Amino acid sequence: MMLALLLVAMLVAALNYNSNLALAFAFLMISVALVAMHHCNRNLLGLGVDASAEADAFAGGHAEFRFALRNDSGLDRAEIEVRCTEEALTIRGVPANQQRTFTVALPVPRRGITRLERFELRTRHPFGWFRAWTYVQAPLTAYAAPAPRGERPMRSAAGGVGVGGSTEARGDEDFDGLRSYQPGIPLKHMAWKVLARGGEAAVRNYTAPAAAPEWLDWSALADLDVEGRLAQLCCWVLQCEDEQRRYGLRLPGCEIAPARGEAHRTACLRALAGFGAAQ
Repeated sequence: MMLALLLVAMLVAALNYNSNLALAFAFLMISVALVAMHHCNRNLLGLGVDASAEADAFAGGHAEFRFALRNDSGLDRAEIEVRCTEEALTIRGVPANQQRTFTVALPVPRRGITRLERFELRTRHPFGWFRAWTYVQAPLTAYAAPAPRGERPMRSAAGGVGVGGSTEARGDEDFDGLRSYQPGIPLKHMAWKVLARGGEAAVRNYTAPAAAPEWLDWSALADLDVEGRLAQLCCWVLQCEDEQRRYGLRLPGCEIAPARGEAHRTACLRALAGFGAAQ
């Protein structure tokens, strides 16, 4: 609208002073504006986009959604803005016949689940005079787990305090391959057949069955408030995962069986993030 008012003012002034040069300049600017309007629209036309539907974060941080822009045309696309909210946006260009992947960080100040029904693509290329936009109807979900607070040690399944560094203890139950001989190892573990065949000195390696899994139980934190319990459980989840221990999670109305790994960690953190959402 401001551009239109400016162009009208230029035309009125040129006609008022009967200046051919001013009239020519005004018509030139009007032509440039019309061309810029079509270029702005073309900058989005036919652009492909893929988005990750889910992202994880901790309260007070940012949930990072991944986007991939595909440009299958022979023209470069400049200044493409991907906007999830007013605070979560990024601007990227996509060269001709290429794809660009990037992230948009969505602020998550509080624990919980944030759902967005759509996100926006927009551009102001080439001069910023016009804005072309489109809405992509792709639901996005951000899971904000409670910020971990480790105010107390975790009690292991054996009743002790703390967490062991391995899920396996040494013993004589299960054969687990061979390893190089080291001075001080009992000779009963020597692999004599390997040595008889001319191989290097080796010993048989044994492992005991995996230790009992940890249960991270909501009821064990009765003296804390709701957010305090969730923060402590989150700290224990991260601790167990760092120590490579098998662990399960018990919440009111939800129980996750013991396991370990990235998928299990994500499931536990999302359960903590969504606790109370349906209540």
